[in-house]
Amino acid sequence: MTAYPRTATRRGGVKVLRAAGRVPAVIYGRLNAPENLELIARDLETLIHGAVSENILVDLTVVGDSKGQRLALLQEVQHHPLVGNVLHVDLHEVSENETVTVLVPVETTGEPVGVKTGGGTLEHVLFRIKVRTLPKNLPEALVLDVSQLEVGKSIHLGDIKPPAGVEIMGDRKLTVVSVAAPLTEAAEAAATDAAGATAQPEMIKEKKDAAAAPAAGDKKAGDKKPADKKK
Repeated sequence: MTAYPRTATRRGGVKVLRAAGRVPAVIYGRLNAPENLELIARDLETLIHGAVSENILVDLTVVGDSKGQRLALLQEVQHHPLVGNVLHVDLHEVSENETVTVLVPVETTGEPVGVKTGGGTLEHVLFRIKVRTLPKNLPEALVLDVSQLEVGKSIHLGDIKPPAGVEIMGDRKLTVVSVAAPLTEAAEAAATDAAGATAQPEMIKEKKDAAAAPAAGDKKAGDKKPADKKK
């Protein structure tokens, strides 16, 4: 990927930059000071859409830079909340022999036997797992085969066999995916009743009867106001 030095840092300049089809970026690393860059939006979108995850390792060439080609990890990508286009990118410069720690997405393949024949439900608990590895060994995703998973069974962090050169970090007892038992009719009815009770609107107090006794100080309905006597 080709990048260009960026001088626009204020909001107005960045807005003009995006309008011209460029994406503001910053690259930082352990050995070099952070640098402001800009990337071609079309090339960046093509790169992201063609990858399984946003953990992408790129060979970066900065125009006018004497360092030559640099290895960088797409560390963080900010998207527009409504349109979805890329607003900003953080690049983490690494070397080939530098260990990196990143969050890798977890995907499943196959239909669990506990769902197919036992009526259970597949519950995906952890969607991303922290791994440590060299850049060349970084997986785009960890794919778990759940086809043999029975009702009440789980795959824990310690059960996952990572690719060669990849270390999975975290508590080995953490559940990643599991197959929950189907609800009994009684439990399902109780859950439905509980949901209905929660959704029941608060009862509005009835208004007082219009024929209720008048408040203190009010005259009775049968009382007549005496006529003023003429002088």
